[in-house]
Amino acid sequence: MSWPFSPPGSHSSSPPSIAPLARAESTSSISSNNSLSAATTPTVGKNLTLSVSDDAFVDKLPTFGRPFDSLAGCSRGPSPLTMGAQDTLPVAAAFTETVNAFFKGANPNNDTATTPNPDCKTFWVNMPNLMTHLKKVAEQKPQATYYNVDMLKYQVSAQGLTSTPLNLAASWRCEPTSTDLRIDYKYNGGAMTTPMALNNVQFLIPVDGGVTKLLAVLPPAAWNAEQQRILWKIPDISQKSENGGIGSLLARFQLSEGPSKPSPLAVQFTSEGSTLSGCDIELAGPGYRFSLIKKRFAAGKYLADN
Repeated sequence: MSWPFSPPGSHSSSPPSIAPLARAESTSSISSNNSLSAATTPTVGKNLTLSVSDDAFVDKLPTFGRPFDSLAGCSRGPSPLTMGAQDTLPVAAAFTETVNAFFKGANPNNDTATTPNPDCKTFWVNMPNLMTHLKKVAEQKPQATYYNVDMLKYQVSAQGLTSTPLNLAASWRCEPTSTDLRIDYKYNGGAMTTPMALNNVQFLIPVDGGVTKLLAVLPPAAWNAEQQRILWKIPDISQKSENGGIGSLLARFQLSEGPSKPSPLAVQFTSEGSTLSGCDIELAGPGYRFSLIKKRFAAGKYLADN
């Protein structure tokens, strides 16, 4: 049986195939902090087009650690600002976005994508207020070589598989003495302004029903008997990965108190060098220059259900 993300000719002998559902839904959202180092007069452009995630399963999910630290506050580590010969003030900007998504059903190829709104919103920094704030921070931390300031927090929404960097489908076959689980995933570089690899990808899902033995698993995964959860870790997924970033995770469990009840899948990943919203920044007027612009995003509540 052909699976949602399986490339032509791909097959697997164990566990056996599970019939996919005929319906699938996907929603996603992005929230972000845009932080600057030092003083600047930026504009933030492009309409942000990624709907609020469904939190119905959040209480049942394991909690991952925060992928990124907050950028607000004083300096930590080497300065991102480089001094040059020009008589200009160096400015470093960082975009850190969090994407939340919920996938429903075993056949996400039937979703309908929405068309982004082409309108652009521009935000200007109030320089006197910024300078006053920086002065206060400098008085509190006189030894710091640079200062971080959260300039803008935004949230954008869209529906459809075109807006999510990793598309998912989860399928269960639950019997009194065994459970078969299949997770299909597909990398989607088109969701990013610049296609970049997804790093440290983790798939975590609970399996109840009194699991006594892991009968088969592909690729290798870690089973936590105490918490009754299985975890797959993939170092990175991109267009350069096998099958263009399309793959499947398979497992069969032996039960003593079955059948199992399907649970939501939680996924975590990070990515450096791009954003999902298309939000950008520029300097207006002389006296400033960009020393660094850093863009990255990470999965927040990134869920898939049967």
